[in-house]
Amino acid sequence: MNRENRSSRNQPLVPRGFKPKLGQNSVGRDPFFQCQPNRQSPEGIRLAPYVRTLPLVVDAMLDLAQVGSEDTLYDLGCGDGRILIRASQRFGTRGVGVDIDPERILEAQQRAQEAQVQDRVTFLQQDLLTLDLTPATVVSCYLLPSSHLLIRDKLRSQLRPGARLVTHSFDMGDWLPTATTTVSDVINTYTIYLWRI
Repeated sequence: MNRENRSSRNQPLVPRGFKPKLGQNSVGRDPFFQCQPNRQSPEGIRLAPYVRTLPLVVDAMLDLAQVGSEDTLYDLGCGDGRILIRASQRFGTRGVGVDIDPERILEAQQRAQEAQVQDRVTFLQQDLLTLDLTPATVVSCYLLPSSHLLIRDKLRSQLRPGARLVTHSFDMGDWLPTATTTVSDVINTYTIYLWRI
């Protein structure tokens, strides 16, 4: 693998706390995800297939990001809402989940009612690329590596100093994470990444 040292004038601008790392990003390392296109739907671009995050991974993401009762958590590609619901149950966190799939939004709303946290979480059927992230103090996502690269400019421009970004399994290309952790079940080990603005 060739590593290239770039001069400072050629490096992309990144917010405080985001430092570029050398080497290939996760897209280059994973040929499956590298070749999978984002599929267009009537509602917008699908940035990832629906894959449920294991409860142990959800808790590890919340712990690594140090989510608390004062935070506003935005979950990009929220699926059935489990990250927001768990954060609300554990910490009283308020949050917004966005997903392009209406079935997932309906499921998330039903799960929030069952967990009796519907007053603290909101779920929006929306293209996350059009979502205003400025209220967020924490953003979580589990998207394809190529999709992480697609949303970097949005994160860079909208997240405020002190905000945290936490991702499951895939990094953000050449952004050097502030911290990482791993959790394991009986079959797999999962990496979780954190960036602090």
